[in-house]
Amino acid sequence: MTRRILFATAVLCAVFAGLALAADISGNWSGTMQAGDSPVPLTFAFKQDGEKLTGTVTGPGGPLELNEGKVVGDKVTFYVQTDMGGTLTKFISEGVIKGEEITLNIRADSGMDFGPTLLKRIK
Repeated sequence: MTRRILFATAVLCAVFAGLALAADISGNWSGTMQAGDSPVPLTFAFKQDGEKLTGTVTGPGGPLELNEGKVVGDKVTFYVQTDMGGTLTKFISEGVIKGEEITLNIRADSGMDFGPTLLKRIK
């Protein structure tokens, strides 16, 4: 009986600790993506509801809606789509949240990889 109580207590503590560590990235973030020799300033407006992530990213071409956004633990994923010279292009972002910073790896569905982009929360 005592072992069951200790086990149940340990499981509950682990669950609550995991919930406490889950990041809420709602708010505005900025960073610069490197596209070859050209720096591209980006501003993200995230809205998180549990694991669901919505919002926009604004760059030189204006705002784009985030699609299929998710935050699971310290991982974030989403994509945006834009017209690139008559071709609809998907930009897929996968990243890691570390406090007030997010490191995103951004790649186009065509295979072009833009490498890591560091985002910082705008205060």
